[in-house]
Amino acid sequence: MARAKSKLTIFVDADVIFAGAAAPSEHGASHVVLRMGEITLIDCVTSEQAMTEVERNLAEKLPDKLPEFHLLANRSLRIIGAPHPDDLIPFRGQADPKDLPILVAALREGCPYFLTFNVRHFTPASDLIKVLRPGDFLLTIRSLLSTLDVTDH
Repeated sequence: MARAKSKLTIFVDADVIFAGAAAPSEHGASHVVLRMGEITLIDCVTSEQAMTEVERNLAEKLPDKLPEFHLLANRSLRIIGAPHPDDLIPFRGQADPKDLPILVAALREGCPYFLTFNVRHFTPASDLIKVLRPGDFLLTIRSLLSTLDVTDH
């Protein structure tokens, strides 16, 4: 019997969570990614740092969206702690200094995808993680799904 593969784990940056929670419809890429996490198609991971940033920005700009954010986050995100400052040293220069803990958290979790709108802020030296905008990630998933042989049971 073949062993089941584990779910695809992706890291979701604060700007993607903000866009998903603040989306005027359920059709935006950020919202779709979070819904994929909610229905357990993928494992959506983020850091405490990113969650704090989203909550602060929503409270400041769109306070009426906070309840939706909390509901969506509870249903679709696995929140992880920040890496130890010493763990950041080998990765210096691969992200803006304030974003480096987020990148290292994603690498520590073994996420093959890091979703953000700020793709230029992240330049990982490893090809183990790909930095993509949410829409580009969905295009990647659609492409992968199109290669599946649905006649194979």
